[in-house]
Amino acid sequence: MKWIHTESDVQLVHELQDALALLPPIASVLVKMGYTDVERAERFLSPKLSYVTDPFLIPNLETAAERIMRAIDEQETVSVVGDYDVDGVTAVTLLVCFLRRFGLRPHYFVPRRKDEGYGLSTAIVDRVLTRERPALFFALDCGTNANEQVERLRSRGIDVVIVDHHRSKTAEAPDAVLVNPNSAFSAAPDFSPMCTAGLMFKVLHGVLKIMRSRRDPRSFDIILREYLDLVALGTITDISPLVGENRTMVRFGLRQMKNTKRKGLRALISASNIADTADILPVDVSHRIGPRINASGRLADAALPVEMFLCENEKRCADLARELSEMNRDRQEIERGIYDEALAQIEADVQHRNALLACGEWHPGVVGIVAGKLSRHFNRPCVVLGIEGNLAKGSGRGVPGLNLIDVLRPYGDELDSWGGHPMAVGISVDVNKVAEFREYLDRAVGEALAKAGTGDANERTLDIAEWLSPEDITAELFDQIEQLSPFGEGNQEPVFGIRNIVMPSGAIVFGGDNFRFQILLPNFSRLGVVAWHKPEGVPAAGTRVDLAVRLSWNNYNGRKYQQAELVAWRPAVPEPSAGTESR
Repeated sequence: MKWIHTESDVQLVHELQDALALLPPIASVLVKMGYTDVERAERFLSPKLSYVTDPFLIPNLETAAERIMRAIDEQETVSVVGDYDVDGVTAVTLLVCFLRRFGLRPHYFVPRRKDEGYGLSTAIVDRVLTRERPALFFALDCGTNANEQVERLRSRGIDVVIVDHHRSKTAEAPDAVLVNPNSAFSAAPDFSPMCTAGLMFKVLHGVLKIMRSRRDPRSFDIILREYLDLVALGTITDISPLVGENRTMVRFGLRQMKNTKRKGLRALISASNIADTADILPVDVSHRIGPRINASGRLADAALPVEMFLCENEKRCADLARELSEMNRDRQEIERGIYDEALAQIEADVQHRNALLACGEWHPGVVGIVAGKLSRHFNRPCVVLGIEGNLAKGSGRGVPGLNLIDVLRPYGDELDSWGGHPMAVGISVDVNKVAEFREYLDRAVGEALAKAGTGDANERTLDIAEWLSPEDITAELFDQIEQLSPFGEGNQEPVFGIRNIVMPSGAIVFGGDNFRFQILLPNFSRLGVVAWHKPEGVPAAGTRVDLAVRLSWNNYNGRKYQQAELVAWRPAVPEPSAGTESR
């Protein structure tokens, strides 16, 4: 692995450092992120909810808000369908919760993955129409490409509103009010990073704007900030870029999540073993809370978490949270078996592939997680498919700098179905075409990487944001790193380098290939270092090493302390004189 460090513009670093009272490493990180202007850097470090933009800048959103107003005023029947992942579940909860505040009792539906497939399928529309014929129908996190199903609803006199963020694949727009910044029919690039939960929040904001402009007294009882807990949950788990409004909403949403009034969310946080006193971090959402919600959609009925989020009975909420946790354990067990089998399939020729594909008699609801793990492990795109009858269904996960949608589009007519985002896609293909698809995928990814100038897809690099001396590691540094958060897609946590550390004796190995040790700092305090899943092992005591670490505050048992997560280590190398290091 190459460790790469590029020096920032010294003058720009000094300007930020002086104007915003920043430590040099933090000012340098901001300059590299493109925040070279003092005002922009300050807005990034200290976001405010007032920075959230006018919702009516999104095409068709005002029309959707007006249609919701009419449904409220006339107390119409409403049906809501949302996708079965966390984004769809949170979007459905946001809308249903909001409409209930105004006296409506919308029926909500989440597809049963095995029986009804993905998105706004014919089967889920059948279930909706069997229940009732609503005056207004919502498709959330799906529907952009479901022209046939939308036409069926419209033919029955039902108005349709679609709030979605998936890219359009059809030549014609659906006959609906389409709120989708990523659709060719309602494009709004400034809002393209938003997931459906974020867009749903913008729609609700639009409704309240209209109501308050009309001095409707009901609107002043709504505190919109309280809806941001679900927005943060959907945004993080859908791997949406934490930039601009997304970052602002997630930052405030995580705070709201810690103090949420939703009994169901509180029960799920507790079931996820997150302490009441601890701040909730994006990693808690992506690794603990989110998987429990997703497990129901993958293995059972994704309507369960919606029920839990809307429930006011604490015992029922606790029971549902416990049930979701049990499903998640089952999902993990299934996932481990699939991972081992998929790894065995692709290991033989992995070095000769630009993209990886594994296919077997596996549960299609779990293979996306496996694809993500394999993609990260081998640093290249990976598709994992599970066979159901004559179809192989599954998911693909990408790598930075590659757009999977662009890769799949030329082959789209050969697939039974496909869609998703640049970094994550869902795919269904005839079993007899899997081998052909594997070769297409490998060739297309190689061409895309070459065109993008990404270089060798197999070469792994580690970007060192800034080199630190032990004297730099202070409480103030940890506080300023925290200002750069929340970290996630589009706002990666910086990795700092520490040179020439003498490896202490007494490193503790635990859980297989994990270990921890402590570094004595110049101020006589100790920095705890923890290494997760490092098969390269523990550096020998007494050897001099360079460390690549992420630095963060850790809250444990009511105590706050400094912690370093070891990303990588190498034998110490001489410090370069200046410029760019790459070795």
